Amino acid sequence: MDVNEKFKLVLPYVKVNVWEDYAELATTYNPVNLGMGYPDFLPPHHIIDALTEVLSSEDVMLQQYTRAEGHPRLVKALAKMYSPSVNRFIDPLEEIITFAGAFGALYCTIMGHIQQGDEVIIIEPFFDCYQSMVIAAGGTPKYIPLRFQDGDATQSSDWVLDFKELDGLFNSKTKAFILNTPHNPFGKVFNKTELLYIAHLCQKWNVMCIADEVYEWLVYEPKRHIKMASLPGMWERTISIGSAGKTHCITGLKVGWAIGPKHLLINLQSGPKLPSSPFAQEAIAIGIEKDLARFGQDDCFQQLLRKSLKLKTDYMVEVLREIVMEPIVPDAGIFLVADWASLERRMSPESSKRFSRMEDTKVCLDSTLCY
Repeated sequence: MDVNEKFKLVLPYVKVNVWEDYAELATTYNPVNLGMGYPDFLPPHHIIDALTEVLSSEDVMLQQYTRAEGHPRLVKALAKMYSPSVNRFIDPLEEIITFAGAFGALYCTIMGHIQQGDEVIIIEPFFDCYQSMVIAAGGTPKYIPLRFQDGDATQSSDWVLDFKELDGLFNSKTKAFILNTPHNPFGKVFNKTELLYIAHLCQKWNVMCIADEVYEWLVYEPKRHIKMASLPGMWERTISIGSAGKTHCITGLKVGWAIGPKHLLINLQSGPKLPSSPFAQEAIAIGIEKDLARFGQDDCFQQLLRKSLKLKTDYMVEVLREIVMEPIVPDAGIFLVADWASLERRMSPESSKRFSRMEDTKVCLDSTLCY
């Protein structure tokens, strides 16, 4: 057998990573990069101060291996932060595991629970790693799209699941439902009615919910994020994924976590450990402790960030509408999806080509084909 044939990729489509392609183009042409999931400003001062404090500390153990399931100070801080939102005490040593980013938490959750023949329901559009992880684990993705319903304006809340269609996807092979709320890229915050119906089906068919909630702290007023794990009967079957990168605007630190009952989290430890560095976890722990002291106050970082993002969103919505691009107005997150069909109809082939070339426009935008 030819060596190339023997060692070819199991999943051929992963040869192309669109996010890496965008990053390479952005480096080459130096455009205004509106395509990546990170900010162009520094993290909050209390996180920078915490990192400085930790890296200059004489505590040698902060530079060495830490507890594989999560640095003790961080899991304790996370338990204090999340216990009120799920209406129960979270055991920091049994019900939280930290990872190298939310990506690591998602990977270990799917690899630890999905086997050959299992079906996993994914809401479209979706972050592309959901599909590839499910397939790599031997599972079969099943898709349900968000569909537009009539509304006064194109709001993210106008995009909903068809409950009858959703009913038809659940069966005895269904192992997990991946819920992304707030949703990327639409910025939709699933309401209680929607969540309760999903919860009802998960309980009816004995299905686990993987709740990707990395944008939970970026919800604009007056919307409110409801954690799936807080609903009746759902703590026992939900793994909630979170991210310090999104919460504190420091994606490069790669600190994420999974929160859930011990009987579900134990499977996340069956494969390779994907921990973050102890000094990164210590710094985020210090930051969360300071956040907890200010929660609900005007100077709370999460509150300031939400307000700042809302102002920027409102500004971009007006700009896009002025150039005849109709946006889906988000209720959360850092992305804004817009339909440029009306603008395209007014272009010549040559101007359309220039408009779509990054080297000409000096602006980098994602296509919804990435999701």
